[in-house]
Amino acid sequence: MRLKTSVVLRLYSLCGILIQVAATKSKSKGSQGQFPLTQNVTVIEGETATLTCRVDQNDNTSLQWSNPAQQTLYFDDKKALRDNRIELLRASWHELTIRVTDVSLSDEGQYTCSLFTMPVKTSKAFLTVLGVPESPQITGFVSPVMEGDRMELTCKTSGSKPAADIRWFKNDKEVKDVKYLKEEDANRKTFTVSSTMNFKADRSDDGAVVSCRVDHESLHSSPQIAMQVLEIHYIPSVKIIPSTLWPEEGQSITLICESKGKPLPDPVLWTKDGGELPDPERMIVNGRELNIHMLNKTDNGTYRCEAENSIGLNSAEYVLIIRDVSNILLPTTVIPSLTTATVTTTVALTSTVPSATAIDTRDPNGYPGPTGTDHAVIGGIVAVVVFVTLCSIILLGRYLARHKGTYLTNEAKGAEDAPDADTAIINAEGSQVNAEEKKEYFI
Repeated sequence: MRLKTSVVLRLYSLCGILIQVAATKSKSKGSQGQFPLTQNVTVIEGETATLTCRVDQNDNTSLQWSNPAQQTLYFDDKKALRDNRIELLRASWHELTIRVTDVSLSDEGQYTCSLFTMPVKTSKAFLTVLGVPESPQITGFVSPVMEGDRMELTCKTSGSKPAADIRWFKNDKEVKDVKYLKEEDANRKTFTVSSTMNFKADRSDDGAVVSCRVDHESLHSSPQIAMQVLEIHYIPSVKIIPSTLWPEEGQSITLICESKGKPLPDPVLWTKDGGELPDPERMIVNGRELNIHMLNKTDNGTYRCEAENSIGLNSAEYVLIIRDVSNILLPTTVIPSLTTATVTTTVALTSTVPSATAIDTRDPNGYPGPTGTDHAVIGGIVAVVVFVTLCSIILLGRYLARHKGTYLTNEAKGAEDAPDADTAIINAEGSQVNAEEKKEYFI
């Protein structure tokens, strides 16, 4: 029955063509400038495609749409193919527009609009059907993952036409080092694509969101995304933080044991020098904190904090050194004392060598400071005093040498005036007697 109907429709179409050709044979000369106009159409699988054929100048010549198999769909306003998905929208001497609903991949191809002039003129319109990719799936994911293990995740999607593009992201940062694979499906129209990401698990990846994004022109800039949240298990990391950097005797100190791990570490264990805490009354453990009150020298030592979870154990150490307050010297102010130097010179007539005595008197109230700055000040003062003393001695020596020469010259005056040696001796003795009464003092 269906075959018979199809044959009748074909005969009907052929008769219509012959009638139209006969009716327009006399008008063929005026129809030479007529030509049908069409446009290519792209549609997503499952949506609706609209095919339009227009003629600007038409002298009542018939229009026809046919499918890629050259089956007539519509001849003017008459439907030739029984397909409920194909509908007529507009039919006139200048336009023939049809609509195909629920488009499938098999509808893709070249459609022909024919204008029955002499000769028949045609225009082609290619219908492209896009295959929508299926929602992506991530395989190879396990949870939890041990730190240091390698993970290989694969994202896969099928049914795309043309082949879809797959991109990997970790916390919104794209991962570039991936492998891409494209395979043709059994229908030889669509594709299955997959992408593989390989990486080494690290504690910094714990809680990271790994996403696989599928981009395709059929998705209207709304990519399909599959996500997984990484869970990385790792050994605890331990760090001790003191409440003060310079603990002193009599004060208190708090040692905070900061531990991070997954699973969360058990309560920490505090030890001192490899053993238990020696003074539990002063050394109080409060959660992850160790509080030591009234510090003294016996508290010096190495304190260890241990944290453990199901993955393993880790520890950190802190060396406590108590500062002795009694040995801490406070800075002092040095008041330099005035130094007095007195020089006394005595000259005797019977001696040709002068004597000099230097007396150095210092202020007993001067209190030198113990710090490095005070020592520098004292050293500077001492250097100045020594320098002044040396200069004074040099000047004094030169002064005495000049007066010594003058004395010897006066003593020899008696010998110069004497006529002979005996008289010179007598004059010299007289000069010595007079010298007992005359003394010179040089200060």
